[in-house]
Amino acid sequence: MRGFHPISDDTKVNFIGHRYPAFAISIILVIASIFLIGTKGLNFGIDFTGGTVIEVRTPVTPDLQALRGELNNLGLGSVSIQEFGQPDDLLIRLPQQKGDTQVAIDAVQEALDSKFASSGAVDYRRTEFVGPQVGEELQKQGGLAVLFSLLGILGYVWLRFEWQFGVSAIIALAHDAILTMGLFALTQMEFNLSTVAAILMIAGYSINDTVVVFDRIREKLRKYKKMPLEDLFNLAINKTLARTVMTSVTTLLALIALYYFGGEVIRGFVYALIFGIIIGTHSSIFIAAPTLLYMNVRRSELPPQNQDEAGA
Repeated sequence: MRGFHPISDDTKVNFIGHRYPAFAISIILVIASIFLIGTKGLNFGIDFTGGTVIEVRTPVTPDLQALRGELNNLGLGSVSIQEFGQPDDLLIRLPQQKGDTQVAIDAVQEALDSKFASSGAVDYRRTEFVGPQVGEELQKQGGLAVLFSLLGILGYVWLRFEWQFGVSAIIALAHDAILTMGLFALTQMEFNLSTVAAILMIAGYSINDTVVVFDRIREKLRKYKKMPLEDLFNLAINKTLARTVMTSVTTLLALIALYYFGGEVIRGFVYALIFGIIIGTHSSIFIAAPTLLYMNVRRSELPPQNQDEAGA
């Protein structure tokens, strides 16, 4: 019995022929992302800024605007409140306090107990505190983690293929990382250590797709000595298209299930991954491979095929 193949191995989509519209869209999105990051900025969580997070469940669904106003009148700075899964589950963020942090926490709890005294008890689920020095250190380490991962990927692809492949791959990965950060700047979803982990996972997923496409391109470069590069690249991408799409779709199905049923704690992390999988698949096909066209790849410079590659 034959398996279900939604995409034929013999597809002949002219991906390289559409590279200019794809480049234009990506450039516009990258510029917009950089603009948003520079103007609106990222909504850093307490992992990076320092402060206190209090997770509570109220006995009744609160009026967030009124509650926010009451807590901001306590003189603790700009207090943010957001729903955390259910309407009566709240995440309250307090900025870094100049004085005793516990005094600020007690003031918030007293205000909440007083407001909901007639409705029932407030359930205080967790309280987390991150100092300013720790937050600054985590922010620095998170940035270095992304930078070193990109450099490591560049080195791997450079050694695995040739320098032209490495440069093309790092351009695609930078594209993915910038767009993901731009999305968080646009939506103002909390940007924390989980988001940094998601960006690193997106880079790993994207480079996996890109390496598969690059491997097929190099294989075709060795096999077809006279074929024009645009036709050869299209052939290589189409040969990997079924694998690329099916891998992305199955991964997205799992992530969508996690997004809806995994709870609010991991929602931002999964949100970034869903966006990153889509963007990573796009960049492997429309950014990494077409960019390689302009890197002056020469068939004569390719090393001979080794036994491992011949059997792959």
